[in-house]
Amino acid sequence: MRGKRARDKIFDVIVIGAGHAGCEAALAASRMGCKTLLFTINLDKIALMPCNPAVGGIGKGQIVREIDALGGEMGKNADFAAIQLKVLNSKKGPAVQALRAQTDKKLYEDRMKQVLWSQENLLVMQGIVADILVNQGEVSGVRLNDGRIFNAKTVVIATGTFLRGQIVIGEVIRAAGRMGELPSNNLTESLKKVGFEIGRFQSATPPRIDKRTIDTTKMILQPGDAEPLSFSFSTEPRAREQLPCYLTYTNKKTHKVVADNLHLSPIKTGTVSGHGPRNCPSIDRKIINFPEKDSHPVFVEPEGWQTSEMYLQGLTTSLPVHIQEKIIRSTPGLENAVIMRPGYAVMYDFIYPDQLYATLETKLVSGLFTAGQINGTSGYEEAAAQGLIAGINAALKAKEKEPFILDRSQAYIGVLIDDLVTKGVDEPYRMFTSRAEYRLILRSDNADLRLTEYGYKLGLIDRERYLKVKEKQNYIERMVGRLERIMLPPSDRINNLLASVGTAPISEPVSLVELLRRPEIEVKHIEEFDLGLASSPRELKKQLEIEVKYEGYIKRQLSQVKRFKRLESKRIPDDIDYKKLTGLSFQAREALDRVRPRSIGQASRVSGVSPADINALFIHIERLTRESDQIDAEQDAIPTTI
Repeated sequence: MRGKRARDKIFDVIVIGAGHAGCEAALAASRMGCKTLLFTINLDKIALMPCNPAVGGIGKGQIVREIDALGGEMGKNADFAAIQLKVLNSKKGPAVQALRAQTDKKLYEDRMKQVLWSQENLLVMQGIVADILVNQGEVSGVRLNDGRIFNAKTVVIATGTFLRGQIVIGEVIRAAGRMGELPSNNLTESLKKVGFEIGRFQSATPPRIDKRTIDTTKMILQPGDAEPLSFSFSTEPRAREQLPCYLTYTNKKTHKVVADNLHLSPIKTGTVSGHGPRNCPSIDRKIINFPEKDSHPVFVEPEGWQTSEMYLQGLTTSLPVHIQEKIIRSTPGLENAVIMRPGYAVMYDFIYPDQLYATLETKLVSGLFTAGQINGTSGYEEAAAQGLIAGINAALKAKEKEPFILDRSQAYIGVLIDDLVTKGVDEPYRMFTSRAEYRLILRSDNADLRLTEYGYKLGLIDRERYLKVKEKQNYIERMVGRLERIMLPPSDRINNLLASVGTAPISEPVSLVELLRRPEIEVKHIEEFDLGLASSPRELKKQLEIEVKYEGYIKRQLSQVKRFKRLESKRIPDDIDYKKLTGLSFQAREALDRVRPRSIGQASRVSGVSPADINALFIHIERLTRESDQIDAEQDAIPTTI
């Protein structure tokens, strides 16, 4: 029995934390055939959404679709738990359109738990990890706060806001990773002992109010989209009952309440330490930073079918609860609102992410990976993406296989990780479409075409789904060729159709592709001239339309990607001593030595490195290459005796 217990404590991969990052990491590793152990402080809080129970949005919806295309779980989970689905930026170009789902937070948790419980090769256990075990620079396992030791070939830390977590409301500070949950207080010291540089960030969440105490007649209705939508490429979009959201605005009265009580704000008193997310400021911060504004939007959003809790997006605060009540009740439609849960801030430790490789393996400890908010990010989607990549690479490392890396031209996930490990963070990182320079080819609609093959090769996508994606790819190529061959002669009927949509008539035969390239023409306007097109699924027709309309822009971006790839392929020797390169500025030597970029392309993105520094580095590497080639040639010329 003693021997069996010892064997049971040896794993291929251990994952610490069962939030969005930890769940994806554990599922990826176990699905790739690794014996995996997932630790969580509380089994009841797996996949909890402590802030807004929503998935997707601008820049984030693209990430969710990429997670799904690679074989992750977030998209399927969001589809199952969605209570409202909506395409954001629908009137803008396809590069910035993104799906967003308001979800039922309990349904989201419950389904993810079911997936974890039923996953082969995966054991989920409640426990607090106190120490990372390291042997001669390699991770060997973990020690719990009760003294138990579990050994593993690789470990993924996905602790969210729990590292020395503290909750703040007014002047009250409690030790907690989230409201009502124990923090992880010892793990930070374990990481410091190894040599990791640790920082401290803070985030916050708004109060939740009782739906029965609000007046929606004073708000603007925000319904979901009527058309069937889904995140997962394997989920059939369906029409569904949806819950509405509402929009209201703060006013001068609201702002006066905040201004009069700013002296009580943890931001002013210094109770809260560490930088918070700049793009999701508290109402206190908004009043401080934008005193000229008379109003700010507040989205009132449901948290589920079986709860009356409503989330107040836009009224994040950690002011004392009695001040929170005054702020809320000064807002139209919320005059009689009752707080069910107060807003609060949370402070937590993170590791500076330039201490990581692009695989999310740490540079200091071989086999140790980190994912999610511990890497200085914010957001469920960013966390899940990192968890997936960390889980994949932890499994590959355990199997002694080559790592998996996505670059900036392949996925938003590649942009996210490259930004973290190359540029570092000075505030919680959040994804935006503006961060992706190749966003036209990194759209939500083509994530499956871009990434499913990788998921299939990794063992996360089954053959049937992979073949469907290949079939979709072939269909689009065939249909483009087909539309190029179908010619329409000028006629009154056709010109009347063109006039009805506000585009110029034709005087000579044109192909359907030429017509579809016109801004005013959509697939629905030409499908009567091709029955094969008319009978195609809606998603495929949309994809085809994008490929045709934006062909020129897509080709231009693909040529930019080729130039990017050339710089990325110019490798920098691992043993290069930047401190001895006198052609570099002092700032560049310091920055490059810290990040240790793998290529000239990555080096060019390191903060503090100028084009002149890159040119000097390039010349140095070229000289090293010539010297190496010369030595090889001389050795080849030496005659050998037998």
